[in-house]
Amino acid sequence: MSDNKPNRRELLRPLHLLGIALVCGVFAAVVTLVSTGAFTDRVNRLISSGNYDGLTPIALGLVIGGGAFIVTLLVMSMLILAVDPREYESKTLDRPVLYDEEPGDQPAADADGSGSSKS
Repeated sequence: MSDNKPNRRELLRPLHLLGIALVCGVFAAVVTLVSTGAFTDRVNRLISSGNYDGLTPIALGLVIGGGAFIVTLLVMSMLILAVDPREYESKTLDRPVLYDEEPGDQPAADADGSGSSKS
C-alpha cells in the first residue's frame, strides 16, 4: 500500500463539488419560481381553485433545479477528469493548463527535467 495519506482537502473535494452543484440547482429553481410568478397572488389563487393548467410553478422549479444540479455535477466531473493533477503538483502555473503550448514554451513532459520527450 501507499504511504501517502489523503489530507482533509482531498477527502472533502467530492463534498465541495456537491455543494457547488447544489448552489447552482437552488439558484436555477429560485430563478424559475420568480420568473413563473410562483409568489404572486393571481397564480396562487388559480392553483388553489384548481383552474391552473399545466405544471405548477413549484413543480417546474423542482424539475429545473434538479436538472441544473445534475448537469452541473456532470460537467464539473468531466472537467476534473480532463487534467491529471499529479502532472502539475510541483509546478507554478501562470496560465490555464488546457491551453495549447505557446511557441517558446517547453512541453509539459520536459518541464519537470525528466528529459523524456514524445516522438
